[in-house]
Amino acid sequence: MDYGMSPELEWFRLEVRAFVETNVPAIPPRAGARSAEDRAEHTLITDWIGKLYAAGYMGGDWPLEYGGEGGAYSSERGVVVGEELARARAPHFAGAGGLVSHALIDFGTEEQCRRYLPGIRSGKDTWCQLFSEPSSGSDLASLRTRAVRAENGNFRVSGQKVWTTNGQWADYGYLLARTDPDAPKHKGISAFVVDMSLPGVDVRPLREMTGTSDFNEVFLDNVELPAGALIGELNAGWAIANSSLGHERSGVATSAVRLRQNVDALKDLARKVTRDGRPAIEDGAVQETLGRLSAEVAALSALVYANISRWSRGTVRVQDAPMAKLMFSELGVDIARFALELSGEAGILVEGDRGVVDNGRWQDEFLYARAYTIAGGSSEVMRNIIAERGLNMPR
Repeated sequence: MDYGMSPELEWFRLEVRAFVETNVPAIPPRAGARSAEDRAEHTLITDWIGKLYAAGYMGGDWPLEYGGEGGAYSSERGVVVGEELARARAPHFAGAGGLVSHALIDFGTEEQCRRYLPGIRSGKDTWCQLFSEPSSGSDLASLRTRAVRAENGNFRVSGQKVWTTNGQWADYGYLLARTDPDAPKHKGISAFVVDMSLPGVDVRPLREMTGTSDFNEVFLDNVELPAGALIGELNAGWAIANSSLGHERSGVATSAVRLRQNVDALKDLARKVTRDGRPAIEDGAVQETLGRLSAEVAALSALVYANISRWSRGTVRVQDAPMAKLMFSELGVDIARFALELSGEAGILVEGDRGVVDNGRWQDEFLYARAYTIAGGSSEVMRNIIAERGLNMPR
């Protein structure tokens, strides 16, 4: 399937591009899915998200009664929007609003939808994802945070979450907790809405080697949640989480766009720096590496669009998403590493240092790129899924 080639989609792409150019906030781009550095930047980003929803570029697949376009919205449009945001290096809001919105729409009550969805569309309410735990990252179903039902029907939640992006800014959290410790691990989990201002919720930012605090650890100490905080049926949280994650498809399309931008920037870097007194891009070994990286990005792009085509036909294979994720994350590390090699001695400098190349972009890319080989399922887990479930190889 040729995305972006139909006249309707091309007009839509131009429309989105013009909107982004006019409205994107002036925030310096950073590698990866990052949190705001301060309250002022967070406000800029939430205002930006509100504009995207108001224009119909986010939440278009929501039902009409909640502000979406219902069945009139095509998945191809979502892909185009994701590509244009990536192309503009626009701020990527890494909260859980988009994720929990589908959980609420598909499984929540009318009261929950009326209460929470307007705040997501306006950008007023920030959500964080309370899934991962210190010992339950790639194996999420082994989570140990407990939610115990009290006599009054409320739930008492205790446990720890980690790698919580935007936890320090969040108004609400989308929580998975174990509600039946005796059930098989995938069967005894429930989904909840957590008001992050409740007593017993302790958010602690984690300082990373990038110099920023994009992630947090969140401690839940006997937090009392009302009965109405439960999303869907009791012990149905695993199915709810997987269903909502299934709506997050546009990210695979943006991955190839981001890497293509990085390869183009890598070529510009090779023209600026020297090897043996000549522009590095004239060196045969440099040309060979640039050619290999360009070919691998093109292969990733072809894989992504093949996956999207299968998705649109309802013929998704279990190995499709893991293959794209593995390729994207490992290739990102290769590109950033080669950029530092090209930079020579300046490769050890960082943003703000005299003589740093491209204002420290490549150091930031390199330090963050490794996170993608872990987040969302490590490369080792992705390889196991591809081998065992995609190729039916023995464990």
